[in-house]
Amino acid sequence: MLSITDIMKSIPHRYPFLLVDRILEFEPRVSIKGIKNVTINEPFFQGHFPEQPIMPGVLLVEAMAQIAGVLAIHSGIEGKSTYFMSIESAKFRRPVVPGDQIVFEIRALKQRGSVWKFAGSASVDGKAVSEAEFTAMVTDREI
Repeated sequence: MLSITDIMKSIPHRYPFLLVDRILEFEPRVSIKGIKNVTINEPFFQGHFPEQPIMPGVLLVEAMAQIAGVLAIHSGIEGKSTYFMSIESAKFRRPVVPGDQIVFEIRALKQRGSVWKFAGSASVDGKAVSEAEFTAMVTDREI
């Protein structure tokens, strides 16, 4: 398990864009499981949507990518960052609202050099809310 402090040492994201609260389990180069506790205080709820707050789907995919970045970094690639290259097969099944705890499960599908392909899913109370496949490049923190 990794705490928020460990996560912040792993990836460069910070409030208000850090979208993972804890890593529950991971197996280097294979898989990782993390959570995000969604609260009404999230800045995106001010505009999405004030009368019916729903977490934007694109942020669900971003959270998957951040958790995948933690997997890559904790697979022996310290001191690097991960950057999106592509997003495929993104699906959104039901809305995520304040009070939800999202459980993300990410699997590394393949790695070739600095390029990783992942499959991710998100669920709330055991019900699927989102899934996607995405590709990222691991590179030095300075671009």
